[in-house]
Amino acid sequence: MGEKVYIAQVIVNNNSLQTDKIFDYTIPESLLMTIQEGMRCMVPFGMGNKKLEAYIIKIKTEEEVKYRLKEILYIIDEEPILSRNQIKMIGWLKNKYLCRYIEAIQCVLPAGIINKERKTISLLKEEWIEDIKENSTKQKDILQVLKALGGKATLEKLYNKLPISNMNNILKTLEKKGIIKIDYEIATRVKIQTQQYVQLNIEEEVIEDIIVSLKNASRQKEILLFLKEHKICPVKELIDVLKVTRGSLNALVNKGYLIIIDKEYKRDPFKNTTFESFPKLEPNLQQQRAIEKIVSYIQKEKSNTFLLHGVTGSGKTEIYLQLIEEILKKEKQGIILVPEIALTPQTIERFYGRFGEGIAVLHSNLSEGERFDEWRKIREGKVNIAIGARSAIFAPFRNLGMIIIDEEHENTYKSEISPKYHAIEVADFRRRQEGAVVILGSATPSIETYYKGEVGEITLLTLAERATVSALPEVEVVDMRQELDKGNKGILSHRLFSLIDKNLERKKQTILFLNRRGYATFISCRQCGYVIKCRHCDITMIYHKNMKNLQCHYCGEKKEEPKHCPSCSSTHINYFGTGTQKIQDLIGEHFPNAVIARMDMDSTSIKGSHKKILNSFKKQEIDILIGTQMISKGLDFPNVTLVGIISGDASLNLPDFRASEKTFQLVTQVAGRAGRGLEEGRVILQTYNPDHYSICAAAQHDYNRFYKEELELRKEFAYPPFVQLININFSGKKSEDVYTVAEKISNNIKYILKGKGYNNYEEIILGPNPAMIAKVKERYRFQILLKDYNVPYSLLKAIVKYLLIDNRQKFIPQAISISVDINPSYIM
Repeated sequence: MGEKVYIAQVIVNNNSLQTDKIFDYTIPESLLMTIQEGMRCMVPFGMGNKKLEAYIIKIKTEEEVKYRLKEILYIIDEEPILSRNQIKMIGWLKNKYLCRYIEAIQCVLPAGIINKERKTISLLKEEWIEDIKENSTKQKDILQVLKALGGKATLEKLYNKLPISNMNNILKTLEKKGIIKIDYEIATRVKIQTQQYVQLNIEEEVIEDIIVSLKNASRQKEILLFLKEHKICPVKELIDVLKVTRGSLNALVNKGYLIIIDKEYKRDPFKNTTFESFPKLEPNLQQQRAIEKIVSYIQKEKSNTFLLHGVTGSGKTEIYLQLIEEILKKEKQGIILVPEIALTPQTIERFYGRFGEGIAVLHSNLSEGERFDEWRKIREGKVNIAIGARSAIFAPFRNLGMIIIDEEHENTYKSEISPKYHAIEVADFRRRQEGAVVILGSATPSIETYYKGEVGEITLLTLAERATVSALPEVEVVDMRQELDKGNKGILSHRLFSLIDKNLERKKQTILFLNRRGYATFISCRQCGYVIKCRHCDITMIYHKNMKNLQCHYCGEKKEEPKHCPSCSSTHINYFGTGTQKIQDLIGEHFPNAVIARMDMDSTSIKGSHKKILNSFKKQEIDILIGTQMISKGLDFPNVTLVGIISGDASLNLPDFRASEKTFQLVTQVAGRAGRGLEEGRVILQTYNPDHYSICAAAQHDYNRFYKEELELRKEFAYPPFVQLININFSGKKSEDVYTVAEKISNNIKYILKGKGYNNYEEIILGPNPAMIAKVKERYRFQILLKDYNVPYSLLKAIVKYLLIDNRQKFIPQAISISVDINPSYIM
């Protein structure tokens, strides 16, 4: 029997379909003592042995290898960059969402940040020969090559000149001797920020003798005495405190008495922010019961998922804060997810106000450098709380105790790019792997989540009343059909106008909600009926008055505001529909003395603008805030006593089985912004469908009534929670080619199902049909929707994997793109 062969199983950092598998490489003997699962390494790949970065996901041994394997070149990391739990998560993401390995890795290690990191080595000492033992030939070789490369090189460049597999160990030894310095740079995009520090390079015993020898150099003496006491100090600080020049410092460095080193410091997005204290509140009886129930699981270190169903203003945030306090007592860590970046400043304020330091923030409005540093703070164990939007679910905590997902019903928790993960599903995976507790909070839980609570899959906790003395606001439904009969062709009812006027008189604040940004929904010619559409997408362009242009909200295409009809040259151009900009202009005309602000994607595109608008509103510098769904949830302003919902039923007309649910959630959430202080709140709900069950239930704040009616319809038409879905989207330049491929896949699915004894195709396969938006960015779109109606979901998923993942090249031409969405949030 031969010697054991050590093998590393790796995923290469490449996006190609052909490389989306696990590859085996042998581990050279020189690396056996240092190599670990979760590290990155460089490997020779393909016919030309091109060097590729790879992630080591498993190390195994075999008695003999029957086929020739290539050998790992060298290791990139000193410590594993992926934990064991993260490696398991990568495999789970791939199997669950049918994505590529590298796409899963880019979720766990933020794409464009960690993957771009490279190690650089700098020579600190020119004369190093005396520090190296005679027999340390590899150390000498490395230093000579480094000198030849100008004293600084990347690890990869060094290895190219000198292929030593255990180079990392040798470099560590040289760094300990103070001969070299190892830095981590982020290629092209994010740099690790450093600051210059000065420290002594001599023994303390000889300092007095050196001071005597310096005679008249009083400034140099001061510096040495200062560093004798402080050992190390930032260069800038030393110059400021002692009022010395850089010349005096350099003179001591040149004499070898001091050395200047670069030390890393982390960017802090809240460096100049002061947070007011947010004292602990006494919970009411319902809050106390919920806290005690969840704490009993924390104390026993038992994993579980809880749905905290509380009306708007029921004090869910206070429960979150007190539960995180319990987790911190157990020396564990917590993740808090919020659905909108707009909510992050308020959540951060409250958590900083309660806990002070030890919080990291992860969301897309931070710069790449800030996000990188926040991520590393978590990974290095410097913080115990992470707050952020969807991607914060991957925060690399080592001892996770709790995940809180606020407003759990929101679509933003579902990723729209591969892997199309849902944060709640990832949270559930982490709960099972890491023994954590998951809290899902909402006033309007998704039908699927509430159903799980009802059937006992998760634990349902209810908060039926507001935490403060304020009652739920009265919702007044205004039938816009009657307004039309009275001759009001405007977008605001007489009732809403009069209440805004009264509110301004009383120095109270108003929120107006319209889920459509821009000025006009579309532009049409009154003479020939021509509607201006995007030339790349099958959708009307939105008019933006302040920019005097038309924009496509799908591909970003922009056109100048037309003066004539592009079809018949008529000047009778009409602006139809209403957006947030138009509402702002209209309100401004009627109430010229009011301070009005708008909060939508257009007005908050600049970094920090969310926070600026909300701070002004909080300080009551704004009288009327107009916004899209950004303002519909979570925001808590006691002086808001009036909320106007301009078009409460707009989402009812979407061809989506969740249209009624989204309408109910939106109306309830927006209504919940009113009357959160001591004064009673009022909500005006404008609608053309006053009798629709979702509108009626929302007006009564009656979730249970809505849930029962909606559940019956879902059961009748076989939609979640009674079935699971898979949506397959096909796109390409030629409509007929896309349809042909989609139809071929549909027929193949039917053929396989028939072979397995399932003949109820019509109930399982819907389509291929044109997507709701049939053309985006010059590509035509068709889709197939699969339901596991009387057929195992695992079988449907296996068929999709066989046809579209494992044998993609056989069934899908290169010109056609496909996208698979497991349990889609909406079908577009």
